[in-house]
Amino acid sequence: MNTEKINLLRQEMIKEGIHAYLVPTNDFHGSEYVCEAFKAREYLSGFTGSAGTLVVTMEEAGLWTDGRYFIQAERELKGSGIRLFRMQTEGVPTIKEYLQQEMKSGQTLAFDGRCISAKMGEQYERELQKQNVAIKYDQDLIGRIWTNRPDLPCQSIWSLPLEWSGKSCLDKVEEVRSVLKEEDAEALLLTKLDDLMWLFNIRGGDIPCNPVALSYGYIDQEQALLFVQEKALTEACRNDLLKEQVTICEYEKIYRWLQNLKDKKVLIDSDKCNYSLYKLIERKNLPVIKENPTESLKAVKNPVELKQIRECYRQDSAAVIRFIKWIKEKTKENPLTEIQAAAYLDGLRAKIPGFLELSFETICAYGENAAMMHYGAKEEQCSAIEPEGLLLVDSGGQYWGGTTDVTRTIVLGEICTEIKKQYTAVVKGMLSLSQAVFLHGCTGRNLDILAREPLWQMKIDYKCGTGHGIGYMLNVHEGPQNIRWSYNKDIAETVLVPGMLLSNEPGVYKEGSHGIRIENILAVKDVSKNADGQFLGFETLTWVPIDTDGIEVAEMNAGELEQLNEYHRKLYEVMKDYLNEEEQEWLSDATKPIG
Repeated sequence: MNTEKINLLRQEMIKEGIHAYLVPTNDFHGSEYVCEAFKAREYLSGFTGSAGTLVVTMEEAGLWTDGRYFIQAERELKGSGIRLFRMQTEGVPTIKEYLQQEMKSGQTLAFDGRCISAKMGEQYERELQKQNVAIKYDQDLIGRIWTNRPDLPCQSIWSLPLEWSGKSCLDKVEEVRSVLKEEDAEALLLTKLDDLMWLFNIRGGDIPCNPVALSYGYIDQEQALLFVQEKALTEACRNDLLKEQVTICEYEKIYRWLQNLKDKKVLIDSDKCNYSLYKLIERKNLPVIKENPTESLKAVKNPVELKQIRECYRQDSAAVIRFIKWIKEKTKENPLTEIQAAAYLDGLRAKIPGFLELSFETICAYGENAAMMHYGAKEEQCSAIEPEGLLLVDSGGQYWGGTTDVTRTIVLGEICTEIKKQYTAVVKGMLSLSQAVFLHGCTGRNLDILAREPLWQMKIDYKCGTGHGIGYMLNVHEGPQNIRWSYNKDIAETVLVPGMLLSNEPGVYKEGSHGIRIENILAVKDVSKNADGQFLGFETLTWVPIDTDGIEVAEMNAGELEQLNEYHRKLYEVMKDYLNEEEQEWLSDATKPIG
């Protein structure tokens, strides 16, 4: 089936004189997750992961994806004829290098410029034109062959009141205007959906698990324009925006509007803005290439947001505690499937006051399935959960008051000493990072070694970062802050400041055997200031027990055991009032000191 689709694409390529065609994962806004209308790469290849790019030439088709998806991609591409390129692996070319090798003078590379970032489009254009390769960026060939392509979503858009946002839209716009002056820019073209939601204090439902609405924004010193599907706005939301001096425009008119804009210094984030919009700006204006100012402003949660977030994480942690108790008891009675277990946890979250939706599809991975970092169980293909081995559950919710993300690896029966040692190393790394004290000026790259070092001592690594930012009633993955070990010139390094949220999730992934991940969410906080500078640390937001059945006590020193026991002591005190008497009794046993 995938071969037929690719052959249809090649027929369209021949008609247009195209020799190579790029099919990314992106929508028009550079979103990490996309709605059904934008899943062109999945439609063509059958690969369902959230990151990857398909390249189709007349000779072959190749899919590039990162280490989170190697196992999944190998399974899903089997029999498709599509070659898997494992990114950042020795000997594997990048897409750009591959195109430079494969394309000849006089040939043409094409893509839909609305789904390619300005940064990538510029790179392809700059490098391939050296070889006399032409670029066509107005080619939506997928639209020609995908005859039953879903329509763009248009879900209701609603306002976030001041008592939940902590800052008015008008105040946020004024902050952006101040940054524009500092950057010697006259205007900002904003295309990133969660940044738009934050700036205008609105939320939507156009992407599952991400409460965002398809939109664009334009801000200068005189006006703030919001381009949305106007029929999606509630009357109350429309009125709120008008009170905040926002001009509302129809979503699809952004291109026509920009065609008439000229002689402006427009700040554009080339990682987020699509190539087609960038080329429109470039023709009549001076692009100022900088990070969206909203990215850093949004990352620092204000006191109102932090207050709501703390309570949100306690309510969410209570649901996960109930789930762990249930799954440990239930699997002793009869086998469950991964789908059934995930549905039970999802149901517990749905009962929490203020629940909106999941923050991502629950990952419930038993045994060897947990070696796939972003495993997704399907009804026709999932495992039965037996009273033995490990179950990895990564889950979260969207609520009035916060966005949650938590992972626990649950021991359901006997595990071997080697797996216990790996489990213990993950716990040690997670706790070590949680306890970090560091000087202002540090980025996540300064701290990653704390989480990874116990595993590196065992010559084990995990092929992803240790931590990502988290939104507030927004995307579960948020920047610009992150925690990762390697230097990458294409990934921004951001100084950590109080109010930022970060995940802390070291892990072990052994293909064909098992996976281990333990994840808490942390908030950066002030610790103390003295002659040596401002010291920072972390406040733990997640209060879910770590399964001590997986701990090899001999692998932990006295200080590490004290860290674990202290976390469990605080956990019980924080969470006991959120649980009934039976649940309190179970939690008391689950958090009792060890060692």
